[in-house]
Amino acid sequence: MSRILVTEGVNGVAMDRLREESDLNVVFEPDLWNNPDALNDAIKDAQAIIVRNQTQVTAELIAAAPNLKIVARAGAGLDNIDTDAVTKAGIVVSFAPSENSLSVAELAIGLFLSLARNIPSADQDIRKGNWNRALFTGGELSGKILGVVGIGRIGTLVAQRAKAFGMTIVAHDNFVDQEGTQYKELDVTFLELDELLGSADFITVHLPLLPSTRHMFTESLFAKMKPSAYLVNTSRGEVVDEIALANALESGVIAGAALDVRSTEPPAVGDAIVNSDKVVLTPHIAAFTHEAQERVVESVCRDAAAVLRGGAAEGFFNFPEPKR
Repeated sequence: MSRILVTEGVNGVAMDRLREESDLNVVFEPDLWNNPDALNDAIKDAQAIIVRNQTQVTAELIAAAPNLKIVARAGAGLDNIDTDAVTKAGIVVSFAPSENSLSVAELAIGLFLSLARNIPSADQDIRKGNWNRALFTGGELSGKILGVVGIGRIGTLVAQRAKAFGMTIVAHDNFVDQEGTQYKELDVTFLELDELLGSADFITVHLPLLPSTRHMFTESLFAKMKPSAYLVNTSRGEVVDEIALANALESGVIAGAALDVRSTEPPAVGDAIVNSDKVVLTPHIAAFTHEAQERVVESVCRDAAAVLRGGAAEGFFNFPEPKR
């Protein structure tokens, strides 16, 4: 019987079905990611491991897993997985890069509106017994310039929805075909990063975490933005230098920010960004809609079962079948 180790809270109808399969032994331990010693011991007999973003799938962990055939990541990012080590070991890496894209894009639009119309602050003020209409006079999205930094799958979905609000789309991305039909239909203007920062009213970030993007947004980049501009990050917290952001907000270099992701999650008590009234915060929920999570869990459960039964993964990152 094939053993599937689930080390985080990967729940849903597809997981329930997987746990009922007679030829699969699903070991569901959603807190195991937080106990490295127990994880190293548990993975010795596993043929598959299903994780989210907390489990650190390191080269050392892979070395302790002689029977492993597939690492299935319930989500889009792979920065918690040493993909080089997993691939070198001949193990399939499966993930769900598109299943939650729509949910992330919709949250980004919600954050634009929250910033433009002061929605969270107005809500909290009313709950204190106030009715300060003039205090919360906001602005419209229509007629504003949206700068999309990273206009891949999610960035394009955001741009499509922003276009419907009457926003003008500019983008910076060195890894897409700038002549693509989708960009022409949206009338996207591609700019160098400095030019985008200087022109955009809202800047939305959709970047993977790489050595080149870690702390990409730092003091020098904030200084190039409009004093009236807003930064929205629904990608990876480490893309933004949070000390520099806190300083830029406090000194009025930029008008505000909305962050779904943080460098440390959860952030420390007394964190300068948490205490800022110029920031809208959500707890890394961009991908967490019922619809997206069902799609994500369905994808990784399907791939884990297929590989263990001698078939191929559909959502593979490296190769569809194990080579070990």
